[in-house]
Amino acid sequence: MAYKEWASEFDGAVVWTWDGPAGPARPVLPDGCMDLIWTPGRLRVAGPDTHAFEVTAAERGRCAAIRFAPGTAPALLGVPADELRDRRVALADLWPGAEVRRLTEHLDQDPDPAAALERLALRRAADSGPPDPLTVSVAAQLGRGRSVAATARSVGLGARQLHRRSLAAFGYGPKTLARVLRLQRALALVRAGTPYAEAAHRAGCTDQAHLAREVRDLAGTTLGGYLARTGYEAPANSDTPQPSGSSTTA
Repeated sequence: MAYKEWASEFDGAVVWTWDGPAGPARPVLPDGCMDLIWTPGRLRVAGPDTHAFEVTAAERGRCAAIRFAPGTAPALLGVPADELRDRRVALADLWPGAEVRRLTEHLDQDPDPAAALERLALRRAADSGPPDPLTVSVAAQLGRGRSVAATARSVGLGARQLHRRSLAAFGYGPKTLARVLRLQRALALVRAGTPYAEAAHRAGCTDQAHLAREVRDLAGTTLGGYLARTGYEAPANSDTPQPSGSSTTA
């Protein structure tokens, strides 16, 4: 299997690698996360997305990355998340060029670049300090399906304050983050074999049509079309998809 991922020692993060055939282009859906990605000779950052991002065959060579949970990357990177929204940028655009060249050379030479990248993130976090605990709490509550209004009350912020803090932490407002995380919950249920209608209800959508609209808005396709492109096919006359391969989209 070309793609692998595992939980990082960095709180809430996931380390992932790709080392296999380039394969066809695949869509990566918004998930509220930000990634620090190494490919030979290059370090770059994937900002928070508001729509599906197409990973082309040319971009699917050997790579290692760490995916930071919503709200945790800005403190480490030293830049507000909304400045990176829907962008892929060279790390040298954010950190001193000489430092990035040194780090890139080190990763290029390391026999385990994924582990080296994780150590880099942990060292950087020790120097930069923890992320804002308030916005970490906001992401956790929205991820569990709590409403934006209830979340704002629980952290003691008004709507405008929460929106402003969310832009810096997540790259977009809390309502958008809630939609993104709801879609991810629904997809996880569908991939586990849950029928579309049940997955929609359990994820927090009003009905299956609501889920279909969300997929269309955020992925630019149908739910069945998205799953088919990422290794799943829905059987005929059924709303329950069956796995036919890897579900990885990273």
